[in-house]
Amino acid sequence: MYNEIDLKQININASPPAEEPQRQYYFMAKCCQYTKQFFTGHGRFPTAHVQNYGCQMNARDSEKLTGILEAVGYEIVDSEEADFVIYNTCTVRENANNKVWGRLGYLNTYKKKHPHMKIALCGCMMQEAEVLEKLKKSYRFVDLVFGTHNIYKFAELLHATFVQEGMVIDIWKDTDKIVEDLPVERKYKFKSGVNIMFGCNNFCSYCIVPYVRGRERSRKPQDILREIEQLAADGVVEIMLLGQNVNSYGKNLDVPVTFAQLLSDIEKIEGIERIRFMTSHPKDLSDELIAVMAKSSKICHHLHLPLQSGSSRILKEMNRHYDKEQYLALVERIRSAVPGIALTTDIIVGFPGETEEDFLETLDVVRRVGYESAFTFIYSKRTGTPAATKSDQVPENVVKERFDRLLKEVQQHATMRANALTGSVDEVLVEEVNEQDDTLVSGRLGNNFIVHFPGSRDLIGKIVKVKLNECKGFYFYGELAQ
Repeated sequence: MYNEIDLKQININASPPAEEPQRQYYFMAKCCQYTKQFFTGHGRFPTAHVQNYGCQMNARDSEKLTGILEAVGYEIVDSEEADFVIYNTCTVRENANNKVWGRLGYLNTYKKKHPHMKIALCGCMMQEAEVLEKLKKSYRFVDLVFGTHNIYKFAELLHATFVQEGMVIDIWKDTDKIVEDLPVERKYKFKSGVNIMFGCNNFCSYCIVPYVRGRERSRKPQDILREIEQLAADGVVEIMLLGQNVNSYGKNLDVPVTFAQLLSDIEKIEGIERIRFMTSHPKDLSDELIAVMAKSSKICHHLHLPLQSGSSRILKEMNRHYDKEQYLALVERIRSAVPGIALTTDIIVGFPGETEEDFLETLDVVRRVGYESAFTFIYSKRTGTPAATKSDQVPENVVKERFDRLLKEVQQHATMRANALTGSVDEVLVEEVNEQDDTLVSGRLGNNFIVHFPGSRDLIGKIVKVKLNECKGFYFYGELAQ
């Protein structure tokens, strides 16, 4: 593990090792020389800002970027007015790209006044060929560009910006490599994400992810278990297992292991009290997994199960590999095996060719399932996906009207389910002091609802019993149970 590595003991005058992650330790040690020189010239260590966009896998990657920057001597700050700024980008929707272009315009102005500043871009957006060409043509002030497959090479690429002129670019089309055991600076000391697999093989017709994240590749179970054991020893009580489709975990291993088997092994680790995971694709959610969840004392009673559409016709066009009735039957099996489980989902409105009848099928599923919450999205055309070439795009005014109707339906059922919990006592993992009222602390139930209640900072990281006094739709006010 990285924690056992003393960077001061690495001979930076020798040739860099070929093996990973030892090669990255070597370049971290080399980068330390730069930050020391910066301190000599400026009387302070350089500052760095890591801005994360996108999913929880991106958030975990950003923790790794932050950990490496801290290890080599950077001081992490909240402001983009820093000596080094890196954007870890998302490209699931066009709006995410536009945010990055906007922020780069601001950084360009700042860098002109601070020419020693370095700017880096990484993540999913960088895997798009047209994005790279736009950067080369119009954003030459960016110092470093890399993608999703070589995040682990950050120390080596950072060093390259110190010794090379111009923009450093390192984009891989795909990879079979998995390199861990590098520095990580967790946002929370008591909970952590854990990558169990990378990439996606599903090729939903609207989604860019398989093209920018590559094919599925699973980490070895023994490596995952070792990481979680170390997290538990470091005080972590809740873990979130991460993958584009965790239900297909283990299929590409030399000795196949199912996701359900992995969960059973993780549950045996002492110190871990809560297990979460996302995202689950309905087509791969097995009865074996449902059975494991039903008997588990640690797996949270919350499942994110993306629907995307309630129309079997649209689901086929989306290449989702299930239909409406199969989805509803799966929900029935889950609710029967795990009473009280909270179900959340993703729904897209306005997929090309969606008719009013198709949309009404989606509303029907929302009513029949009764989700605790849903992430609702207006369809976003992503260049390079099959759906983007369809000629039957739905008019914007129609999509907006349907979106509003869907949101109202989701909120109505979510409120009903939340209200049913009022007056009950449940366990809350306390996460932070409330931002609006420092006499309150905030945390999450196992079903993922947020709870605010009177308490002090020393409760952070602890699991306590709270009475849920008042429901506010998507969150509760409560009090410590007597």
